Amino acid sequence: MSSATAAGIGALLLWAFLAVLARMAAGLPPLQLTALAFAVAGLLGLAWLAATRRLVALRQRPLAWARGVGGLFGYHALYFAALAFAPAVEANLLNYLWPLLIVLLSGPVLGLRLGPARLAGVAMGFAGCALLLGGGLRFDPAHWFGFACAIGAAFTWAVYSVTARRMAAVPTEALVGFCLASAALGLLAHAGFENWVWPDARQALGVLLLGLGPVGAAFFLWDRGMKLGDPRLLGTLAYAVPVASTLLLILAGEAEWSWMIGLSLALVAGSGWVASRARG
Repeated sequence: MSSATAAGIGALLLWAFLAVLARMAAGLPPLQLTALAFAVAGLLGLAWLAATRRLVALRQRPLAWARGVGGLFGYHALYFAALAFAPAVEANLLNYLWPLLIVLLSGPVLGLRLGPARLAGVAMGFAGCALLLGGGLRFDPAHWFGFACAIGAAFTWAVYSVTARRMAAVPTEALVGFCLASAALGLLAHAGFENWVWPDARQALGVLLLGLGPVGAAFFLWDRGMKLGDPRLLGTLAYAVPVASTLLLILAGEAEWSWMIGLSLALVAGSGWVASRARG
């Protein structure tokens, strides 16, 4: 396994903490929370670029800005819209089409070979995710807009991820600017749809940790993984995120263990093993 693929796995590990840290910040409106977390990531990154005299990394072409901000803010905006206009379980499952789409798009977009082992691995991963999230699914047509937003979020993140290698000339440091722009757009959206809530100490800590990890360092690690690593393997392993997130919620006392979680864990672990054995 290359160091770049390992960096992508590091991003997946950080995203597993998203739900636990979001619970720590519970009570803050979702758009405000997203904007604040992006602001933490962007401002800390800006300080780092200034200290290392690499602010020139922010000087990118409009296409790079459109892809970066569209991927980061666009995905989160569509995902939160999906949760607002559709039942959370169904919306979350549709959102988790993005790992499958990353694997499938790696062929036509990047010219990478898929093969039966990789396809079997990602199918097992999706089955594990569906089993974990899919109890009592009911796709009511009345919620079609929310479902469309969830599918749109999945496509947005998959396209953003797969096209990273096509944008290899854009340095990872440019993500600092994309995070700051996403924070500004998030604040504008928050002002239009939500009321401001001043964070207490617990919520402020949750925002800080989100900005440092799942909504901060994870994006930088993922960028390296998608540019230089194996997107097919990372797409398959991404199905471990909802399972690991659920396990962390159990450890935090926010959920309970069940046989369904154990079976989901086995399927996801098996999917990673099958995909990792694929050659080429």
